[in-house]
Amino acid sequence: MSHDHHHPHHDDHNHAAPAPKPAHGQIGRPWMRMSIAGVLIVVAFLAATLVVVAQGTAVVITRFGDPVRVQVQPGLTWRIPAPIERTVPVDLRLHTTATGLHDVGTKDGLRIQIAAFIAWRVPAEAPRILQHLRAVRGDADEAAMQVRSFLGSALEIEVSRYTMADLVNAEVAKVRLDALEQDLHRRLSQHVHDTYGIDVVQVGIERLGLPSSTIKVTVERMIAERQTAAAEKKAKGSQLAADINQTAFRDSRIVIANAQEKAAAIEAKARTEAAGIYAAAHAADPQLYTFLRGLDTLDQIITSGTRIILRTDAAPFRALVEGPVPPSSQPKPPSPAQAQP
Repeated sequence: MSHDHHHPHHDDHNHAAPAPKPAHGQIGRPWMRMSIAGVLIVVAFLAATLVVVAQGTAVVITRFGDPVRVQVQPGLTWRIPAPIERTVPVDLRLHTTATGLHDVGTKDGLRIQIAAFIAWRVPAEAPRILQHLRAVRGDADEAAMQVRSFLGSALEIEVSRYTMADLVNAEVAKVRLDALEQDLHRRLSQHVHDTYGIDVVQVGIERLGLPSSTIKVTVERMIAERQTAAAEKKAKGSQLAADINQTAFRDSRIVIANAQEKAAAIEAKARTEAAGIYAAAHAADPQLYTFLRGLDTLDQIITSGTRIILRTDAAPFRALVEGPVPPSSQPKPPSPAQAQP
């Protein structure tokens, strides 16, 4: 009985079911996990060491806070992972900063409200980029705020060198806003270059306004200037008219004198020719000549209202009574044959 009971127990112990074998997919899972982990480590390493430099931006790489190199070309660059090395971006694009209205005084003691703008950028040069980084830690907003402050101070100084008429004038040729912009550019360029390492591209006047008191003074000045200009033009016109009249009077006197001279010469020539004609007529017919001369005399001294009582047997009135001498009663001139001795 005991033997039979012990035997089955022995068989159960020696013939237990074998353990299940691991599947083929379970054998490859550790290697897959290790590969993924390796890839993630590589990606993390690359993310920690590679830096993307965008267009219009420079990257300054610092080592324990000190700049070690500057990357200005767009693309990829490397660094030692933080906290050993870090990157600081610097914006190289064009920036525009405006001052808003400033109440400033002119050279002639008047107040004016003026607003200006400045266009600036950090050049793509390593020394200038490092200078800008030291000045404002590469913060473009901080740089704009400080540049705006300098521009406001420059407006106060430069506008005080100009009169109101230089800035506000009815005659465009007298307005000197271009000169003011050039002075502002010259004053700011060197200062912001030395302080912030930036280049000033342009400085311009954005807006110009006048307080009510200044407007009144300006209008009165412009009226006075217009009146003065009108008076000057009127005086010049009067002087020009006087010169023209004087020249015309002189020219007319010269023309009249020349005409009188020519008329006198013509009259003298006519008198000479008339005398020759009279002499020829007297030589040809003395009585007819005397008669014609008498008629000429009567024509000159007698008008339609003249009444003269004279003897009719006296010359030249005798011609009115006697009439012309008939040709038959006139003595005939001797013929050439009779005239010869």
